[in-house]
Amino acid sequence: MKKRTFLISLLLIFLAESAALILFAGQDMDSAQNAVMVNEAVQSVQTDWNRMEKHKNRTQLDYVVLDMDGAVRFRSKPNLSESINEAVIHRDTILDIQVDDLITGRIIIYNDSAQKLRYWKRTAILIILAGSLIQFGICAGYYIYLNHAVIKPFHRLKGFAERIAGGNLDVPMEMDRHNLFGAFTESFDIMRSELKKARRAEARANEEKKELVAKLSHDIKTPVASIKAASEVGAALTDNERQRDNYIQIIRKADQINTLVTDLFTSALEELKQLSVTPEDMESREIGLLLMNADYLHRTAVPDIPECIIYADKLRLQQVFDNIFANSYKYAGTDIDTAVYMDQNRLAVSIEDHGGGISSDELLIIKEKFRRGSNVKNVEGAGLGLYISDYFMREMKGELMVENGKEGLKVTAIVSMGGRDL
Repeated sequence: MKKRTFLISLLLIFLAESAALILFAGQDMDSAQNAVMVNEAVQSVQTDWNRMEKHKNRTQLDYVVLDMDGAVRFRSKPNLSESINEAVIHRDTILDIQVDDLITGRIIIYNDSAQKLRYWKRTAILIILAGSLIQFGICAGYYIYLNHAVIKPFHRLKGFAERIAGGNLDVPMEMDRHNLFGAFTESFDIMRSELKKARRAEARANEEKKELVAKLSHDIKTPVASIKAASEVGAALTDNERQRDNYIQIIRKADQINTLVTDLFTSALEELKQLSVTPEDMESREIGLLLMNADYLHRTAVPDIPECIIYADKLRLQQVFDNIFANSYKYAGTDIDTAVYMDQNRLAVSIEDHGGGISSDELLIIKEKFRRGSNVKNVEGAGLGLYISDYFMREMKGELMVENGKEGLKVTAIVSMGGRDL
């Protein structure tokens, strides 16, 4: 509907401008004088020749009356041609005045075609200028509408898709039914929700797998230990060299089986290290957009950001901020204070909630895998957010600091500078 209104408005303005140009082009700027009025003016001057001081112009024409010596006997208004030369240059009409069959003077009838030309030219210019200004206003308004209804929502969808592709399924898509992508935002968020459910189911399956691996490891290690112990006793008691070698071989294989089972158990805990991090130089002002994307509940104000080049993986840095804000939402539920400043030639992004923080003992272990603070209560979580964020920051040559601030838990992501070898 808005697109149709925009096009109709431009069409109407174009037609108005075209009509103004057609009217201007169709005007006859060099039209002949009205013969009846000219004769009437000449007759009235001839009648009043001997008393021109009482002569009155009874026509709509402007004229000047000269005697044979060129002296002005009458003028209908100022600034008219007062000599034959001026009249010729101005293309005025020049006629003789006859009194008693003698030429006693001349009448110069003003040619107003130039005045008409200026009037119509000025009118056409004003109409075209007004139409152009209105067109500019309509185009500017439509651009603002497109930026609000199409461009910005598209960028939000793009950023949301990048976060989904990066595995971040916790941040919902902010829905806005007042733009062209309203239905898509709802569909995208439904997709995110379903993917999150599938990821949880997968996580539960992985946990069950780890429990099964741990149980099997224990169950396998017990008989292997028994076999190894019996073999050690047999090797110590036998006098047969061949049997002793067999027992020693059994002991070695038991140790080998024990090592393989241990590796199988620990490998399940190393899956997080498969996440790739590819940092590169980027402008620090992009951090503002990452913070706004992470703060989807709008509980903080993005501060001024020092201009510099940083060394980071944009997607992973977004995940770091997402994890920090998600933890604050879940465990504190308060407003959030955000500060960005330079710290020893590095850029520090400090995020602090008002939830009171955690104990000093928990601060020492909160970044470890599967560790959560005592304030978790019944809040769902796996204890991996800060562990993953710390891993990402270290891979980007940065650092993640967790401490108690003045009001609550304070997490600071320290990002390295770019534009140099690291």
